[in-house]
Amino acid sequence: MRVEEFKMDRQNQVEIGQTVTITERNTIAFYYYIIVPAVAMSGNFSFGKRIKSTEGVVKDIRFNEKGCFVDVEFDEDTP
Repeated sequence: MRVEEFKMDRQNQVEIGQTVTITERNTIAFYYYIIVPAVAMSGNFSFGKRIKSTEGVVKDIRFNEKGCFVDVEFDEDTP
């Protein structure tokens, strides 16, 4: 299992326990992920740290002065 953080600009787009689908985007130097349909975006990942799964489960939603953050757990055994 692997948990990654996504930044969500608008609240109440996902709920804890919800299964979400992600899509991978890349630039020349790194990869990043978006919870479909454009709900939240991950930070940058190098090639060796790419997320192999396309679906995950929302484990936590946190709020602080920097915004709203969603923790998504992925089963890395799936391609």
